[in-house]
Amino acid sequence: MRIVTYKRIKDFSKKHADAGTPLNFWYHTVSVKKWKNLNEIKQTFNNVDYVGNHRFVFNIKGNDYRLIAIISFNAQKVYIRFIGTHKEYDKIKNIKNC
Repeated sequence: MRIVTYKRIKDFSKKHADAGTPLNFWYHTVSVKKWKNLNEIKQTFNNVDYVGNHRFVFNIKGNDYRLIAIISFNAQKVYIRFIGTHKEYDKIKNIKNC
């Protein structure tokens, strides 16, 4: 999968140093995958949630952080839409449009 964009991970890791290693693990794991559906994602990340509108929520660092990504299986692209703390995630009013 091609991940757009690594800059969000880099920027977030500067603010939250303890998220750097888990986010880089997520990035490198996802970048070598060729997922075709949610079941294949769950084989890699069993705690991923599909929330609608092509958006998937990944728990990072034991659920301390959340990453929301739009995944296009046909294009093999992952668009990072949000990385934040669990508290920041809870404030999202319409996750399907995040």
